Formats: sequence, structure tokens, C-alpha cells
Amino acid sequence: MTTSATVASPVDFDTYGDYSAKAPPRADGAFVRPVYRFQGRVSADGSTGYPAEAGRYHLYISLACPWAHRSAIVRALLDLEDVVSMSVVDPVRDGRGWAFREGPGYTPDPVNGFTLLREAYQATEPGYDGHVSVPVLWDRETGQIVSNNFPDITIDLGTQFGAWVEPGVDLYPQPLRTEIDALNDRVYASVNNGVYRCGFAGAQEVYDVAVAALFATLDELEERLAGRRYLFGDQITEADVRLWVTLARFDAVYVTHFKANLRRLADYPNLWPYARDLYSIPAFGGTTDFGHIKRHYYGTHPHLNPLRIVPAGPIQDWDAPQQRAELAGPGPR
Repeated sequence: MTTSATVASPVDFDTYGDYSAKAPPRADGAFVRPVYRFQGRVSADGSTGYPAEAGRYHLYISLACPWAHRSAIVRALLDLEDVVSMSVVDPVRDGRGWAFREGPGYTPDPVNGFTLLREAYQATEPGYDGHVSVPVLWDRETGQIVSNNFPDITIDLGTQFGAWVEPGVDLYPQPLRTEIDALNDRVYASVNNGVYRCGFAGAQEVYDVAVAALFATLDELEERLAGRRYLFGDQITEADVRLWVTLARFDAVYVTHFKANLRRLADYPNLWPYARDLYSIPAFGGTTDFGHIKRHYYGTHPHLNPLRIVPAGPIQDWDAPQQRAELAGPGPR
């Protein structure tokens, strides 16, 4: 059901302050990611209570957020745009959290007419006062959130909607799942979440540990990609999607804003062409908005960027030739 357009009032830091994720601080100053409250699962057979059905589910995302960007990429890779609908929130959030407005690349809420994403949480759990995150997978039939647990959402899109996916397209192939899971765990800890552990570190020694782990893993991935096109050979998998969203933001945001500056992505002979190779695929490049990304990060972390000035650069040629197709073989794992 589509409602008439309603939007949140403009971003107002003076009135509402800055959004603060609800996570208990650690005594050592290490960054702690908030708990993701809703963890329902979609299943092809309906055994989870949320059957995979065309037109039933809606994704609320931000193009700025790497966790949400992953769901947009998977949805596009699997050609599920007509099966699972999607809308985008304003990339800049004040103390009210993610909001629905009219602007370049974002729209009012087309499903419920909410003005704030928090309303979806409160509709699901009255009185909810926890962390409001994207992506959100919304169920039109029950009128509630299925999940805001980003790792589950892409796995379910990739494995439970097979009735609408072209045969042979598989981002999470059964024979590789153990290896994909192991690599995803490592990349999450030191790269995906690792950049946040660098940027939000509350002590020098905590930052030092996080930045060392980040670049040690990037160096390992650089070596892994020397002889294969993608992380598991000639087939894009869930692992590539998860790594890529961090690489896409690396030089534009994380190098400066999060002090992840031992090396740039552009300094890596294999990682940088690999990232450009994926960017050339519409599901990756077509869902990437560097304007949203930079406005969000530089505009909503005042303890890191108190004047909220969005930098002009860096200038990068994401369309430069990369010859990665020559590395079609699977290579050693």
C-alpha cells in the first residue's frame, strides 16, 4: 500500500543534536557496535513465519551506510528489484535518526508514510528506544520489521528467493559456505568493523591495535587477489559484496575521517583494480553514491569533524581499465 507523501522536517542539529547509537562504552575506549534488535529470517518454505513472497517485503536503506549498501547490491545482483521493493533515507541524520525526506537520491517513505525510520521500530515494538539502524527489512503483511540484522538480510535474499533468481546465480554456494563464512568473519572484525574501531577509538593504544589489524588483513587480501579475479575465483560471492562496500568508502572517507591512513586503496596493485572491476558491474556501481557517503560521514560525526565540512576529494577514476577479467581461474584458497 502506498501512502501520500509525508516527510520529516529539515535536519536541525541545534534543536535535536546529533544521533548517538545506544551502545555501552568500554572502559578501554574500544568501539562497541550496538545490538541489532530484530533478527527474524525469511525462508523459502515459510517455516520461519516469514515466507519468501514477491511484493511482500520492503527494504529501507541508506546509500551512505555500508551495511545497508550490501543489501542493495545483492538485490540488484539477483535481479530482485521487482520482488523486494526498496527506498532510501536522507543520508544526513540529526538526533532523531534516519529520516524520510525528498532530495537527490532519497524519497519519502512509499510504504507507510513514516517521517522517521524510528516509527517502523516503534510500530514493531511499542516504546522501542534502542538503536535505529539500516537496513531494515519490513513485512507489509504483518506491518512490522522482520530484521535489522544486516548479515542475515543479504544471506536470506541470496538463498531464500531462488524462485525469482536466474538459475546458476548463487552468491552463497553450498560447497563454499564454510570458507565464505570464515573469510567474512575475519573481514568483518578487522576491515568492515575495523575501520570503525579505528575512527571511534577512545585511546591511542586501542587505535594502534585496530589500525594494525586492518592493514594486516588488507595486505592478506591483496595477496589473495593476485591470482584470482574475485575472492573465491571467477564467481562473485557474498564475501565480495561484504568487502567491497568498505573498499568503496576507503579513500573517500576512512583514510582521513577514520585515520585509516597507512595506505590508500589506490596504493594497492590488486585491491584497487579489483574494486574497480566490481564497480563496473551495475549492481555495485549503480548503487554507489559518493555524495551520500561523504555527506553522511563528514556531516554526522561532530567529535571527528566538528565543523561538518565535506571535503571535495579525492579524485579517483573508478572507470579506469583494470584487466581483472584475465584472472578467471579460481586459484588456491
